[in-house]
Parts: sequence; structure tokens; C-alpha cells
Amino acid sequence: MIKYVPQMTSVVIEEIPDRVTLAVDISNCQGNCVGCHSPFLKEDVGEELTNEIIDKLVADNYGVNCFLFLGEGNDPEALIALADHVREIGLSPALYSGRRDVEKALYMTFDYVKVGPYIEHFGPLNSPTTNQRLYKVTHDTSAKPDYRLTDITSRFWHRGIDPNAK
Repeated sequence: MIKYVPQMTSVVIEEIPDRVTLAVDISNCQGNCVGCHSPFLKEDVGEELTNEIIDKLVADNYGVNCFLFLGEGNDPEALIALADHVREIGLSPALYSGRRDVEKALYMTFDYVKVGPYIEHFGPLNSPTTNQRLYKVTHDTSAKPDYRLTDITSRFWHRGIDPNAK
């Protein structure tokens, strides 16, 4: 089961380039990022995220074309099933993971995958010195490998902060 925090759900335009994104915070985070902005998400909080709730969230937020899971939770099979549902209803599924890398099954499921724990001295995604990466995943089951990762992290840097500023 995947849980989300309803009151943190919002429509965003700067998380995934060229997408109007419904961002949903997932609890039971397995990460250990120092300086985490939402440490309570490590706890078992929130409500179960289901296909029906996804449908209602999308219906209530007309115009979104991407659904972003902000975290993986602790049930990979349920996460994949929810992401498959997101694709079936015509949205791009996206995942923000705090891990350094994710399994092939997750790359095969999502259209966008952000990896890398937040490390303060490297800065956030909009800093050219960030250790985090956002990949656009191109799927092609007839090719080997059956997906291609394109690093689109630099798309954030024009909005970035000066890493040398104090």
C-alpha cells in the first residue's frame, strides 16, 4: 500500500519541464537525507493512495498532464501499479526518489525519474553543482536496452541560484 498526504497535494509547473504536474507527497520514505524539508514523511502518515483517488485528484485538477510521486513509499509493486494506472488515464507518470539509482522496473514504469539524495553543499536541482539528476525516460521495448535515459537536469539551471553566492 502507498500512502499520500492529501493536504500536501498541489499542481506545480516547475517540477517536470514542459508539464503541468499534480505533485503528491508519499509517506514511508526510505531516504535519510540530511536537512530533509519534510522529515515527517518518513513516518506512516496520510491516507492510502488508490486508483479511484488518483482519478478524483486528476478530475479535480483539470489540465494536468503529469502525475508526480514525491517519494517511493515502501511497497514497490503498489507504486508500479499506481504509476501504470496514471499512464492508462493519459498522464505521464513521474517519480522523485532520494536514492542514488532505482531499479530497471521503475525506469520502465515512469516517464521521468529524479534520483539522488539531497546533499546541501551540492545544492538543489536548480544548482549546476547538484548531485541530483532528473531523467526523461524514453521507452522502446523492441530495442536493447528497452529504455533510454536523457539527463534533463540542466533545464532547471536557468532558474538556479548562483552557487558562489553567500
